[in-house]
Amino acid sequence: MDNKALGIRVLLVDDEVEFTSALSERMRTRGLDVDVSSNGAEALKMAEAEVYNAVVLDLAMPGMDGIETLKRLLGNNPDLQVILLTGHATLEKSVEAMKSGAMEFMTKPAKIDVLVEKIRQAHEQHERLTVARIEDTMNEIQKRMGW
Repeated sequence: MDNKALGIRVLLVDDEVEFTSALSERMRTRGLDVDVSSNGAEALKMAEAEVYNAVVLDLAMPGMDGIETLKRLLGNNPDLQVILLTGHATLEKSVEAMKSGAMEFMTKPAKIDVLVEKIRQAHEQHERLTVARIEDTMNEIQKRMGW
């Protein structure tokens, strides 16, 4: 089954315009539905207005960095799956990203096939979490209503 049939929606967040332009095009040619943001504040607004299965997020951005953006994204939507990308990987930042809730931490330039596979995994995890949350809500309603 291809990505388009799965309806995988991705938000790509990076302040490097040339990079996001090239990467988003490569992702689209693989069937992903991609929106692009150049900073954390804009990404937060976009994630409030749209449902994304995965966010691919740059670690080093001016203003709100990737870790802060990650924390705020997950604060608004704990089911969201975030893959952090960086050209400046350190063990400390990797550990901080994972402790903050990142699904994955990858270095730039990421191999497109590996990144697309991680996005596919993020989509599957997002769907599992969403279904579980809906089932929990339905069970709670049934208990409350005495059904």
